[in-house]
Amino acid sequence: MKPHPHDTPLSSGLRFLSELITWTVGPWVAWQSSPGLGVAAGIVLVALPSVFSTPGDKNTIVVATPGPVRLAIELLLYAVGALGPWLVWSLPVSLLCTSVIAASIITGIPRLLWLFRGAKSPAPAP
Repeated sequence: MKPHPHDTPLSSGLRFLSELITWTVGPWVAWQSSPGLGVAAGIVLVALPSVFSTPGDKNTIVVATPGPVRLAIELLLYAVGALGPWLVWSLPVSLLCTSVIAASIITGIPRLLWLFRGAKSPAPAP
């Protein structure tokens, strides 16, 4: 697959780091209520971005998803990753996690706007 026109190695790396934060803190928060809920949260938070992909955004598409739907999934993951640490982790760790999420959003604005606008494929070069 050729390079994504709306993504960079930095934004992609920060997005992956944000997902790792979310995949860790989401189940951690849910576990406080019930271990079963923690396991279910982990499965859902990993499955959502893995299964639902927008054509032109990833190499492998399991379920083709419109850009705005993928954007909603990513915003949910960002919310869990930014807010969850404040419920279960220390102040320094929560600040670090929230900073990573914010940096991911800021560096990913071109891609997020592309998803919001329907993720149209760029016109081929003449």
